[in-house]
Amino acid sequence: MTESRSGDPSLGIEQNHALSVAAARLGEEFTGLFGQETIERFLHTSYDQFALNATIPNYLPLLAERFARQRLHALAQVEGRHDGGLPTVLFLCTHNAGRSQMALGFFQHFAGGNVVAWSGGSEPGTEVNPAAIAAMNERGIDISGEFPKPWTDEIVRAADVVITMGCGDTCPIFPGKRYEDWTLDDPAGQGVDAVRPIRDEIERRVRHLLNELNVPAA
Repeated sequence: MTESRSGDPSLGIEQNHALSVAAARLGEEFTGLFGQETIERFLHTSYDQFALNATIPNYLPLLAERFARQRLHALAQVEGRHDGGLPTVLFLCTHNAGRSQMALGFFQHFAGGNVVAWSGGSEPGTEVNPAAIAAMNERGIDISGEFPKPWTDEIVRAADVVITMGCGDTCPIFPGKRYEDWTLDDPAGQGVDAVRPIRDEIERRVRHLLNELNVPAA
């Protein structure tokens, strides 16, 4: 087994402890699917992704654990280790702070546990757009607990449908995937009044997508 990142001398005691606890939790969750070495590698690389632009370092182990969990589920699906039989949809935009987060919020709200849905960005921001959070709250959907994150190969490969929103040539292309590009204004730097029509168009498109996937919308 490789040396645990929880023993990294460049990190503080609290960070080391949090990473150690996260590695143990993921190890229990993925017992029989992946070895501890693979789990720690995904946890460490996820940590490094967020450490580059971290504004609140104390949250890094939690974000790394959540992202590593998502990546491990995706890898298990790609490698045929686990398949729940549910359609998997990935929403991508530039900063994963506005459009893709609103789409994910609507999709999960309407579909419940009948789908698997993820989001990501080509240049992840540091926080979800406050105007997007406020606009979604008006629809009774709370996306404040989400966080901007990149996409990874295993996440894209695990998706059945990839919805892109403004990431252009940087969007990943894998053969055999269904791709759709949603042309939407970027809510970055906009107030709630400007975000509302973007939100409403995203809701319309999400409902249409669920209908195409034969997933009943709540």
